[in-house]
Amino acid sequence: MSTTGIDPRGPRFSAAVTVVLLAAVLLLAPHRAAVALLALQALFFAHAALLGVQRTPHAWIFRRLIRPRLSAPTELEDPAPPQFAQAVGLVFAVVGLIGYLVGAPLLGAIAVGAALAAALLNAAFGFCLGCEIYLLFKRSTAPLTVSTPTTTTK
Repeated sequence: MSTTGIDPRGPRFSAAVTVVLLAAVLLLAPHRAAVALLALQALFFAHAALLGVQRTPHAWIFRRLIRPRLSAPTELEDPAPPQFAQAVGLVFAVVGLIGYLVGAPLLGAIAVGAALAAALLNAAFGFCLGCEIYLLFKRSTAPLTVSTPTTTTK
């Protein structure tokens, strides 16, 4: 097991908290309480995107209260993909906030619904959509390597 990286169950815990907050936003929208909860979630996304997923309030709760009760993870993961995923979540949260604040609740609901769906995939199935986008982006921007065929002589 590598000594660098993060426990992949931490981001899943964070995604579960995000699911609860975003579901509450959709249930309460377009009232001010929904906008306040969405603003709070946007702050959580921004914190994770700027400072890293391992430095968030959710990560602290996971490390202090949940992780000690679990067995050691079988593997650790690179924190960069989940951090990118938080930045994607931030974009959707900001679009949702704009929608609700300018009187376009359908835009707000669609943006929040998309973020909720992505968080639910991560929380329930361990599939991080933002992480997959990060990896696709990294692969598409990686320099191509050309391998030369080897010839054998008989």
